[in-house]
Amino acid sequence: MKKEMFSSKWGIILAGLGMAVGTGNIWRFPRVVSQNGGGAFIIAWLLFLFIWSIPLLIIEFSIGRNYKTGVISSFGKLMGKKYTWMGSFVAFVTIAIMFYYSVVTGWCIKYFFATVFQNLIGKDSQKFWGSFTNSIEPVLFHSIAMLIGSLIIYLGVVKGIERANKIMIPSLFFLLIIACIRSLTLEGAIQGLEFLFYPNISRLTDYKIWLNALSQSAWSTGAGWGLILTYAIYSREKETPVHTSVTLGLGNNTASILAGMAIIPTVFSFFYNQDFSLSKVIKVMEAGNQGLTFIWLPHLFTKVPGGSFFLALFFLTLTFAAFSSLISMIELGTRIFIDAGLSRKKSVLIIGTMGFFFGLPSAISMGFFNNQDWVWGLGLMVSGFFFTIGVIKYGVKNFRENFINSIEKRFKLGKWFDLLVLILLPLEFLAMISWWFWQSYSQNPKSWLKILSPYTVGTVVFQLVLAILIFISLNKIISRKLLKD
Repeated sequence: MKKEMFSSKWGIILAGLGMAVGTGNIWRFPRVVSQNGGGAFIIAWLLFLFIWSIPLLIIEFSIGRNYKTGVISSFGKLMGKKYTWMGSFVAFVTIAIMFYYSVVTGWCIKYFFATVFQNLIGKDSQKFWGSFTNSIEPVLFHSIAMLIGSLIIYLGVVKGIERANKIMIPSLFFLLIIACIRSLTLEGAIQGLEFLFYPNISRLTDYKIWLNALSQSAWSTGAGWGLILTYAIYSREKETPVHTSVTLGLGNNTASILAGMAIIPTVFSFFYNQDFSLSKVIKVMEAGNQGLTFIWLPHLFTKVPGGSFFLALFFLTLTFAAFSSLISMIELGTRIFIDAGLSRKKSVLIIGTMGFFFGLPSAISMGFFNNQDWVWGLGLMVSGFFFTIGVIKYGVKNFRENFINSIEKRFKLGKWFDLLVLILLPLEFLAMISWWFWQSYSQNPKSWLKILSPYTVGTVVFQLVLAILIFISLNKIISRKLLKD
């Protein structure tokens, strides 16, 4: 089989940015930063970029670049065959997210075309959203998203992934900048900008801001998903882990900041002459990712001159962000089957078919969608922790010297990296997972064990533990198939 490889440094950088920059940057970041103190949140969020996200990206990239195999095989080679199940779990979590992320991508496609051809401005956005989600249309657009994503992966690394991201990522950043410029010309926008960037230092004493900042950084950058590991398989010898990972981390955060500058001033502008209060802005942001994006924003743009054009621009940006992340998830699954000896054509067919059928429940039921988003979003924290365990098992010092410093010419890592992996990353994981479990319990103290409820501790523990037990039981079979040497 011909060895595939990105054609240039920009090929993997743009693909990596496509992996990292997704809907979480555009619809989740503005909401979370507004709910957590604006500038104070950004300080904490930037810190966690360097003490959680970038270290995990470095670890992932180093593993993929060294072993040149997918997530499951790489864990088996790093830790030994009996730990291959950890890689299986990491891969499954990301693929499980793909099952409903394709539905989100479908929503973005629908709303872009609805804005262009149905003129959402002036319509009852709540009613439109309800009518759409209760129809068969989400299934149709989910199918379109999976079909397009699979076709891109079918074309291969250079003709598919690289070429698609060379179009989508520059376009995405260009559209975000245009949206920012328009947002900042609105009346009251300056107040929104001040709220976004003014660092109220006293808010940093609130532990919730720190935990939300850590969670946002963990989810947004794609660290611990196994995605950049997969792309690193196709990296050239001159691409190094530290430089690439720092570039991706900073690029991802730049996209988030641009999204915040586009959306938050727009919300402030909407309420500016309506007996303005910050509580009204926060109320909009508390509508959730779906409520903010698909209900409130079409309503907010009614006040913006040329609102239909800029709303269409927003949904086009969101569509590019969704697709660039979706194709990385499809490639992760495809690569696993390639490692098992299948051709890219057959592997894409399997993953694309799985994505369509297993995505149907989320396309049909919002309750199921919300449950899967909750469960596997928390599963990503475990995935990140498994990467940490893998490096500790291998030996942190040996990993740093053999996987990173041996190929880094300018950005060699010191002993501080060992302490970060041995102490700080595990502590961050424990703080994050404990807090989210506590939040879930405190919101449902009488029904926290119910495994069929969307947001309970019980449903998370049941599904995560079930997945782990299944992959432990299948470990020998999977190892035998993927680790033949």
